[in-house]
Amino acid sequence: MTGRRTAISFGGVPLEQRLTRSLRQLAATVLEELVEELPVYGTLPTEQLRGEIARVVEQSIRTFVGVLSTGELPGPEHLAALRESAARRAEDGVPLAAVISAYHLGARVCWDAVAPEAGPGDLPAVLAAHRLLLQYLQRMTATASTGYAQERQAAFGEEYAARQGLLSALLEGAPALQAAGRAGVRLPACYLVLSLAVGAHPDELAPGVDTMVAARRKARRLRVELERHVDPALGAVLSMLSVDGGVALVPRDTPADALDAADWKWLDAVVGYMSRMCGADITAGVVAARPEDVADAAALSAEVREVAMTFGRPPGVYRLGDVALEYQLTRPGPARDQLAALLEPLSGKPELLDTLGAFMAGPIDRRQTAAQLQVHPNTVDYRLRKVAALTGLDTSRPADLPTIRAALVAHRAVMGGRAG
Repeated sequence: MTGRRTAISFGGVPLEQRLTRSLRQLAATVLEELVEELPVYGTLPTEQLRGEIARVVEQSIRTFVGVLSTGELPGPEHLAALRESAARRAEDGVPLAAVISAYHLGARVCWDAVAPEAGPGDLPAVLAAHRLLLQYLQRMTATASTGYAQERQAAFGEEYAARQGLLSALLEGAPALQAAGRAGVRLPACYLVLSLAVGAHPDELAPGVDTMVAARRKARRLRVELERHVDPALGAVLSMLSVDGGVALVPRDTPADALDAADWKWLDAVVGYMSRMCGADITAGVVAARPEDVADAAALSAEVREVAMTFGRPPGVYRLGDVALEYQLTRPGPARDQLAALLEPLSGKPELLDTLGAFMAGPIDRRQTAAQLQVHPNTVDYRLRKVAALTGLDTSRPADLPTIRAALVAHRAVMGGRAG
């Protein structure tokens, strides 16, 4: 559209003249309709609305008048001012949809002001003006979107860095009030401190699929779903999550020692929903703690998660009480070593250890154990008799069952330590 010399006219009057003559009235009309149709503009301070916003509206109309006059779209100078204006709307918290709608609303007001002046012979001019208007809006909205997005990205980067600083302070046991202030986060009564292990999404294992893209999508869904289920009024979710898990602090408005069954049921449901939405199994250890106790809670929640996974617990959320026996027996000490030593005679006999473990993990039923191991029930009986002969621990004596269960836990912990 460069090189245009013939003005676009309706009814013999160039459009730029019509718009220039009524520019201030048009700007006032646009401002009124902005507040009426896009209520978010009505929440801005009156001084800003009647000052800066009014000037932006008027300048946008002048810019379009220039387009009509020259046939050329706005150049770098006008676009730079537009980007800055969009960035300020991002700072004000005006949604991008409202910012873009404002340009279209202004274009509509201007078009409605001149369109009635077009006569039957002005069809070529109407088409030319309409084409220019569409090109103008395309460039303006693209530029405004860029300026808005750049500001939001910068703001998000600062906000993210501040929140990660708060998370680091909490995990290090450092005073967190100052870091919370920088992040604009209110410290809650307590955090549910989660240590998460996340399995693979099927897409990560599918041939021909970019595994990193699938993994990053999984991690993003994990973070989004966690944040979506937490009421922002309670505070911000602080997390450091990768494709295979990480740590998350979930704010609660109840003190740690006052949480009840409903709180834990809610967390179970949230983690279950996260697992379904990201398409991967999640095993989590959780400890409730005051903000000043987060560092110790994070270490304990990781240990709880590791114990649950080591002993083959299914995916889900585990508290210390859920794995108390396994946790205690995995702590190094003479009692653990003595329990593990009870099964030392079974070393080198994996079929006996596997049979004993399967029998004790289920409902103490020889037929179910046999079905699980795919052997005859008589084979299970034979192996359990061998275990009793070698160790003195007899699964047919109820009094021996707690000792056998504890010995299996201790043995696995000791063997796992040696393997590491």
